[in-house]
Amino acid sequence: MTIYKAKDYKDMSRKAANILSAQIIMKPTAVLGLATGSTPIGTYRQLMEWYEKGDLDFSKVVSVNLDEYKGLSGEHHQSYRYFMNVNLFDHVNIRKDYTYVPDGLAPDGQAECARYNEVIRSAGNIDTQLLGIGSNGHIGFNEPGAAFQNETHLVTLTEETRAANARFFASPDEVPTHAYTMGIKNIMSARKILLLATGASKAKALRSALYGPITPQVPASVLQLHNDVVVIADEAALREIEEAGLTGA
Repeated sequence: MTIYKAKDYKDMSRKAANILSAQIIMKPTAVLGLATGSTPIGTYRQLMEWYEKGDLDFSKVVSVNLDEYKGLSGEHHQSYRYFMNVNLFDHVNIRKDYTYVPDGLAPDGQAECARYNEVIRSAGNIDTQLLGIGSNGHIGFNEPGAAFQNETHLVTLTEETRAANARFFASPDEVPTHAYTMGIKNIMSARKILLLATGASKAKALRSALYGPITPQVPASVLQLHNDVVVIADEAALREIEEAGLTGA
């Protein structure tokens, strides 16, 4: 595991974009596992800027997203398909039919999970998986207690996670109660994992994930078992690690 300390959010975003752009340049047909939320937006903006300058070509890139709310169409302004279109896909030359997000309106949840697992396998598995981390240590929508052997599955969102996402909706009642998410097994099958963390609210979770016991109660702790993990975090997110005198930051 390699940990890079970023000066701030902008620096973190640029460092992350450097790694993703290198992956695309080295392998134009790369399969990227992508994440949503506020953390990766700066990274996507940097990738868009380099694309506009002619430095990147997404035409052969395949993307698979971590998760999607159950019950939201891809056109809903809070769906993760919509997020990806607005924050990246609509601004680069990636083929939309090469971009995959779980179908929030799928009538059969079990069948949709099986379909998405097959999408990942058919793509040849993920070259680089981008992750954020929740304040409770979740990755994707794999909440505390999630089994490490899970592949794509339908989860009931915790009240903590729903409350954290409520700011994106008109009212807390509109936040979906369920979501599709890649499982820990899907994530750990990626060849490289890139974990981003920013802000003091992530400091405790990051310390537990990187230096605490490996336990389903802190889903991100399983990353300690992966052989190629890069962590990029700002000073606030790394504070507890540094104050404890732990190495690598």
